Amino acid sequence: MIAFVLAIVGIAFIFDFINGFHDSANSIATIVGTRVLSPFAAVLWAATFNFAAAFFGSTAVAKAVSGGFVVQSFVDPWVICAGLLGAILWNLFTWWYGIPSSSSHALIGGFAGAAVAKGGLPALLWGKKWIETLSAIALSPLFGMVVAFVLMVLVFNLFQRATPNRVEKVFRPGQLVSSAMLSFAHGSNDAQKTMGIIVGLLVASKDHFAGRTGFLSLFHLEDASHIPYWVQMCAYSAISLGTLLGGWRIVHTMGSRITRLRPVGGFCAESAGAIVILTASKFGIPVSTTHTITGAIVGVGATNRLNAVRWGLAGRILWAWVLTIPAAATVAAISYALMLPFTS
Repeated sequence: MIAFVLAIVGIAFIFDFINGFHDSANSIATIVGTRVLSPFAAVLWAATFNFAAAFFGSTAVAKAVSGGFVVQSFVDPWVICAGLLGAILWNLFTWWYGIPSSSSHALIGGFAGAAVAKGGLPALLWGKKWIETLSAIALSPLFGMVVAFVLMVLVFNLFQRATPNRVEKVFRPGQLVSSAMLSFAHGSNDAQKTMGIIVGLLVASKDHFAGRTGFLSLFHLEDASHIPYWVQMCAYSAISLGTLLGGWRIVHTMGSRITRLRPVGGFCAESAGAIVILTASKFGIPVSTTHTITGAIVGVGATNRLNAVRWGLAGRILWAWVLTIPAAATVAAISYALMLPFTS
């Protein structure tokens, strides 16, 4: 059984790797789209600050995921495994078609879908964290859009007499700072969701080892509110490595297809995204980096003129957001049903 638990921990880190691979566009699309950095330099830059979050970020989001969505008595290794498979398969599907969907909500949807497949709707904790997460689906892109719009307006007013060349000289290096902030925010929020799933797995698995003392201490886990250091380091390493390898299909969508960006626009979009995500991380809300930066890019485009935004593409992305939780939940439920003969 320990080997099975370790295998699921490995699957969790594979999800974290795919999360970085899938969501690398969030951190680097604008800086690549504005040609401030080459694609390789951009992913190296983003991966560095993804990992830096391990030393300066909190674990509030991880604790929320481990105990805020599913009733603990319904959680077992099979539920965790099916939930991860649901999230991974949905992520790969949206990556293949270049759709910037949310890995965060895919993971939560997969976790919930597998739990419902086991215990029905009573398996879900209908409370604060669900309200916050579902609200964030609508509000995070809106906040990103508003903050980016306000930042662009402020920049326009501050630099209204400056020549385009001077503005370019200020914001090309400035975008290195804003991109670093966004990558740090991405790591501080997204890597923690996998940590929460792993802690939930280990706590749920202890019942299968009732006759074996020291199971939790074997993994350096004290209780459900404690995130072992090895889990944090592995999660941040996996998401950083995924970011380093990049997901170029989504980079193209985010960096150039929604709206055309210049360094000043990239700076404002990334800064707005980082502000919203870091605020959510502080309060333990598992917000979507994808939703937030997409909204911020739209906000930047709207300051030029409304038709500068490709609203048709934005609409298709919106549908992907709406479908992510139920789609990942459905795949996870099917995965659990297929595993059911082996659970007894």
